[in-house]
Amino acid sequence: MNDVTHGFSIGIERVNSDIFLSLKAKGTLTHQDYLAITPIIDSALSEVKHPKVNVFIDGIELDGWEARAAWDDLKLGLKHGNEFEKIAIYGNKGWQEFAGKVAKWFIHGESKYFEDKAEALAWLTE
Repeated sequence: MNDVTHGFSIGIERVNSDIFLSLKAKGTLTHQDYLAITPIIDSALSEVKHPKVNVFIDGIELDGWEARAAWDDLKLGLKHGNEFEKIAIYGNKGWQEFAGKVAKWFIHGESKYFEDKAEALAWLTE
């Protein structure tokens, strides 16, 4: 029997009103994955009056989304889009670069795709 691994690992650091959110996405994301992660993100951001959020997404092991999970991702972006300053997407698949461009439609800040982790992290801290 082969186990199928999917979901998120999350890290959240906060300095005053600045928040650094680190997400590692793995496998094909499901609606259940978003049911687990969304309350954590909502809670972290609700604690700060006017949060400024920089996000690092590690998508190296991400295969994509189920349809309902893609909708969940869009809703999360719409809900918190004004709080995002920068989103760095670190990946190795062409469609991830396209996803980064689409993200720009739904967030206030910038999003950019990187194939080099160090470059992505440096860009977030500029």
